[in-house]
Amino acid sequence: MAQVELIMPKMGESIMEATILRWAKQVGDTVEEDETILEIATDKVDSEVPSPVSGTIKEILFQENDTVPIGKAIAIIATEGEVAQPKATPSVREESPAPAYSGNGHPNGQEPAGQPKQEPVPAVAEAPRTGSGGRFYSPLVRTIAEKERIGPEELERIEGSGMHGRVTKKDILAYVEHRQEAPRPSQLQPETQLQSQPAAPAPQPAFSTGDNVEIIEMDRMRRLIADHMVNSKRTSPHVTSFVEVDVTNIVKWRDRVKRGFEERYGEKITFTPIFIEAVARAIRDFPMINASVDGTRIIRRKDINIGMAAALPSGNLIVPVIRNAGHLNLLGLARKVNDLANRARNNQLKPDEIQDGTFTLTNVGTFGNVMGTPIINQPQVAIMATGAIRKKPAVVETEYGDLIAVRHMMFLSLSYDHRVVDGFLGGSFLRRVGDYLEKFDFKQDI
Repeated sequence: MAQVELIMPKMGESIMEATILRWAKQVGDTVEEDETILEIATDKVDSEVPSPVSGTIKEILFQENDTVPIGKAIAIIATEGEVAQPKATPSVREESPAPAYSGNGHPNGQEPAGQPKQEPVPAVAEAPRTGSGGRFYSPLVRTIAEKERIGPEELERIEGSGMHGRVTKKDILAYVEHRQEAPRPSQLQPETQLQSQPAAPAPQPAFSTGDNVEIIEMDRMRRLIADHMVNSKRTSPHVTSFVEVDVTNIVKWRDRVKRGFEERYGEKITFTPIFIEAVARAIRDFPMINASVDGTRIIRRKDINIGMAAALPSGNLIVPVIRNAGHLNLLGLARKVNDLANRARNNQLKPDEIQDGTFTLTNVGTFGNVMGTPIINQPQVAIMATGAIRKKPAVVETEYGDLIAVRHMMFLSLSYDHRVVDGFLGGSFLRRVGDYLEKFDFKQDI
């Protein structure tokens, strides 16, 4: 008989804690290896945590809505047939109360000697773990609320974008940003404080509202995407280059082998793994495109981890990452592309599968677009878009001279960070990707 600790998994380099949203299993329930035990959430992604072993849930160490540090045990699983008696989930030890805040910035009201005494600021009640309406507040949100002197009633008025209306870090920071425009309680006269409560000023709409207008609140993921895109444009001076590529050999090869490929390997062969293979080869030729920027330092990545933008049923986008893409052959790339795309559509991606990308590929041709100017996925320095493949008349060089023939053509576009990628590097890299696609071996076997 053995007992295995279920550990809160690592969610990425910048993630230090996660919140338990729901336990799919309870004490006494049996669980198979890789079966989902609970759902967790961070500020980046919601995810399911699978069981590392088969066994029985013996003990649950944290409750739903608890925020747990990465690497800490959250449950005990009994293995080798041991049957645990169900028991109540133990309560989580309450955090030690924060030092009393006197309004002068020093715990317990103590001030350094020699400094003039400041007038006390009206105290604000400590932010609770759960609001009057039953909404949970994570330790991070409560800490920000206490620091910004947001009381329980005001905290309840903040609109949450998390699951079940949970207030996330981004929600409270956005609220604080607007709230700073309004006078703080310490700036108001006593009689004014009794008449009004501090609240975020309502933004003035830039349009007229009425029966013919629908106002749609962004969901959590759309807000994250919006913040990420705005930050990227603010951070990187974007330049976009274009090339047109003849992919006739690729189209004909795929038409010839796609049925046999699926019968032999159980995988569909799409254009995406072919594009990724060409990108990985071009990155080896121009390694400075596989980089990121840290202040005045350029960090060149030796691992080629290519992210591929995938559409979700909600209409949002997510970018799962194919790690070490340069080490995979076409079959390996096809399997990774299909697996990540399928699990992305079913919201089954793991947090580490959308981390550590070094270059991104997005296929705007899926929507019938012939070209696009994509926004860089920070902190990367380049992103490539593939347009729709269309039949066009083109000049073909033959041993008998130049001929005009119907060919399958497509545009490639590369947006790059002009702080570190100049036109020579960006243009040469993009042309090299096009060259690899045009030289694709039509006769190769599967």
